[in-house]
Amino acid sequence: MNGNSSGGEADNFDWDTEDELEINNYDISSSSGASLPCGEAVLGAAEVSSSANSPNSKVIDHFVGMGFLKEVVVKAIEENGEENTNLILETLLQCSASPLASSSNSKLINHFVGMGFSEEMVVKTVQENKEGNTDSILETLLTFSALEKSAPMQQNADSGNWSSDYEGSFLDDFSDIDSSSDTEEIMNPDSDEERKLLCLTKMGYSEAEASIAMERCGPDSSIAELTDFICAAQMSKAADALFPLEDKKPFCNDSNHKKRRNIDYDLWKRKKQMKLEKRLLNEVDDIFHLPNPMIGFGVPTESDQITHRTLPEAATGPPYFYYENVALAPKGVWSTISRFLYDVEPEFVDSKYFCATARKRGYIHNLPIENRFPLLPFPPRTIHDAFPLTRKWWPSWDTRTKLNCIQTCIGSAKLTDRIRKAVEDYDDEPPLSVQKFVLEQCRKWNLVWVGRNKVAPLEADEVEMLLGFPRNHTRGGGISRTDRYKSLGNSFQVDTVAYHLSVLKDMFPAGVNLLSLFSGIGGAEVALHRLGIPLKNVVSVEKSEVNRNIVRSWWEQTNQRGTLIDITDVQELNGDRLEQLMNTFGGFDLVVGGSPCNNLAGSNRHHRDGLDGKESSLFFDYWRILDLVKCITARNQ
Repeated sequence: MNGNSSGGEADNFDWDTEDELEINNYDISSSSGASLPCGEAVLGAAEVSSSANSPNSKVIDHFVGMGFLKEVVVKAIEENGEENTNLILETLLQCSASPLASSSNSKLINHFVGMGFSEEMVVKTVQENKEGNTDSILETLLTFSALEKSAPMQQNADSGNWSSDYEGSFLDDFSDIDSSSDTEEIMNPDSDEERKLLCLTKMGYSEAEASIAMERCGPDSSIAELTDFICAAQMSKAADALFPLEDKKPFCNDSNHKKRRNIDYDLWKRKKQMKLEKRLLNEVDDIFHLPNPMIGFGVPTESDQITHRTLPEAATGPPYFYYENVALAPKGVWSTISRFLYDVEPEFVDSKYFCATARKRGYIHNLPIENRFPLLPFPPRTIHDAFPLTRKWWPSWDTRTKLNCIQTCIGSAKLTDRIRKAVEDYDDEPPLSVQKFVLEQCRKWNLVWVGRNKVAPLEADEVEMLLGFPRNHTRGGGISRTDRYKSLGNSFQVDTVAYHLSVLKDMFPAGVNLLSLFSGIGGAEVALHRLGIPLKNVVSVEKSEVNRNIVRSWWEQTNQRGTLIDITDVQELNGDRLEQLMNTFGGFDLVVGGSPCNNLAGSNRHHRDGLDGKESSLFFDYWRILDLVKCITARNQ
């Protein structure tokens, strides 16, 4: 699967393939004592630049409506750019939590009054907690407000349930790669999901907006990501498609919109009913749920195996087909893909069961599922097995054993230097706040420990090893370091794909004729070769010249005896061209492809348009070509 694959101009945004972790530029501010630094990293891709010379009034009104002072909002927008609402919100929250945010007691009082609290309550709370302790002031105000709104309920509830751990909320939202299923019912008000819902509604968003944002962005999304999702939907006038009309909140500076609603205990009782109603309304979109554990029909390391399934008659070969894309796509995407691909059930697999890195993908295919076998030798399954030299420097408080999904970009040198400075200030273990920051950045950017207090991103050849490609597969031939990361980040995990394709070895001892759509750097070709299945004829369709050169170089270096034909655009493959190729080769045995995930991946928050997106709509070309191949094959038989 390649984000720059055939058909259509390349997007100006270089979106990575990770569907769980949000990749943003965080500004790491200097810190001292127990204050928590914020992360900063540089994407290995084009950055979005603002064309506006002055802040957009709607953006200003939006944040002013959330209770922030107008001059503070304007300054935050000037510093971060009006398009980066995530960073603007983080800056505003930092200012709100900082004792330097106001130069006098009156400014502090005005700030909390602007958040919707009564002046009398604010004055009393400030006197009790001292002006500098803004976290304690906010927590006390939230507690008082909750008690006022639902006193009868609160008598039986633990007052701690209403305390909001506001400090470090962005880091608390981050979860490891072993996140639970997004369909899990959460009944405890202290759960992460309920705290986020409570926080969003207190910020002024409607309950429906908050619930839908959490559902669309996933259970592991941070508050910043959720608010950015809602803001983006409003500013792009997409709210009609996302939120009920009556719940949309206009950009308005009216005092009613400054009030941050405090939800009483009834919210938790209504939550389950709301989920049930949504499930009934979106029954078609919820056909496929991601399994936990994500092992598909089985993996070599797990005992649970499914060895038989019944395919719809229209899906049976020839030819065999194999389609791949990100598992965590927007709602309804996999239902649509399955419907077009002859109603075959997707097989969702996380590659962490095959190697040391996670890669959650969905596969739809009509291959047999019995008698599969893995590639040998087994690849390293843990970080320390893959990179044994890191064990010496790995701190005990970094409990990672697996890496997160490989990105198309890496963390910056500036980020790794600030991590070093944050850690080396302490002789023993750093405080929990620093550990949280460092672990979040290490998980997000797949940083590993290479020296005392030193972390570094993975090298391209290390990524090749993790993904199952031969060493130096993407190296040389005029290919830049940036292009290597980009191509690898969009590729198959070879060991996973090879496990699925292994059933073809006994079926095609003389080799296969392969039609490889959106070939990328040849993950399917490498998998078949490593399985010992000869490649008789390969038609590779790939728009990126860099990727075509990589596949051509690999073909020559491995002394392939078959024929490799390069095609640059899927639009060139019409019925006449396909029939000509199939008459020459005698038909295709296997049609493989993974259309671009640009508009499906969770990291693309600007153009996550599903299969209607500019790039990801190329899935329909995969289906068109596959259907033509099936028709021509049936006619020739």
